[in-house]
Amino acid sequence: MPSQKPRVRRVPVAMPAAGAAAHQPWYRSLRFSGFSLLMLGIIVLFVVVLAPSLRTLIQQQEQIAQQQREVAAQKEDVSQKRKDVARWDDPAYIEAQARDRLLYVYPGEESYLVMGSEGRRSSSTPTTDSGTPVSSTVQTPKVDWVQAMLSSVLQSGLTDESRQELVAPDFSGTGDTK
Repeated sequence: MPSQKPRVRRVPVAMPAAGAAAHQPWYRSLRFSGFSLLMLGIIVLFVVVLAPSLRTLIQQQEQIAQQQREVAAQKEDVSQKRKDVARWDDPAYIEAQARDRLLYVYPGEESYLVMGSEGRRSSSTPTTDSGTPVSSTVQTPKVDWVQAMLSSVLQSGLTDESRQELVAPDFSGTGDTK
């Protein structure tokens, strides 16, 4: 029996060039096994199950932080109010508040109150609502308002004219009737 050698035939094979392997996309080199697919599925399931819980946790932490800020602001307000209440125990503070808010003065003192100086700070001469300049001297009114009111009441009560026919008296002092 002749010796039996396995028949092997050698065939030359050309290897791909090094540049050809570089043009393949990266995902072609990935190999998935059953275990890697199982782990990927578990990770996806884990994310789907925990995502709503994480969102709720984040919302609750934001609410807690907001409530803590509100509590801190209220504590600051309470401490400020306690300081205000403590100030009212001081007689000098009470006196200053009575002078400022209620315009109280001691007997013999003179108090001057400047009206309307808060809103306007201009160098021009101040005027009244009707446009007349304000004088620094005391003036007598041009209209006797008591007499004008009395005559208006008597005229409206004793006349036979309708309401539309009656003319209102002039209280502005300009001489115009409206």
